[in-house]
Amino acid sequence: MADVLIVYWSGTGNTEMMAEKIKEGLENNHLVVKMATVDEVDPSEVSNYNKILLGCPSMGEDELEDTEFEPFFEEITGLIAGKHVGLFGSYGWGEGEWMTLWENQLKLTGANLFQKGLIVNYTPTEEDDELCVVFGEAFAKL
Repeated sequence: MADVLIVYWSGTGNTEMMAEKIKEGLENNHLVVKMATVDEVDPSEVSNYNKILLGCPSMGEDELEDTEFEPFFEEITGLIAGKHVGLFGSYGWGEGEWMTLWENQLKLTGANLFQKGLIVNYTPTEEDDELCVVFGEAFAKL
């Protein structure tokens, strides 16, 4: 079984690019990673992991993607208490308000939020790619 589960939703590919770079950072630390889109993971599978990374872009200034990712997140809220969870995603407007709201939602589940959620405005740049790798490397050391 993998050491870390990465579950993400990506509409334009930006959050998927972030997931790939975060995975690279985890693998730099010799961790086995299962990475999947939200529609490829049964919410109950989250119970099998102590380290989980969730990626979702903003769909407006203050909301997660609401047809697939939000329902998935709601289903896992009772399964992630005490687990290490990191959040990441891209956004196109506002200042990343959705991430602050998502962090607050996560804290209510009893999960251990890893750092602040990692956000990237639009398409990740080379600098953003490096931030994603570093985020993954840091998460690996938990």
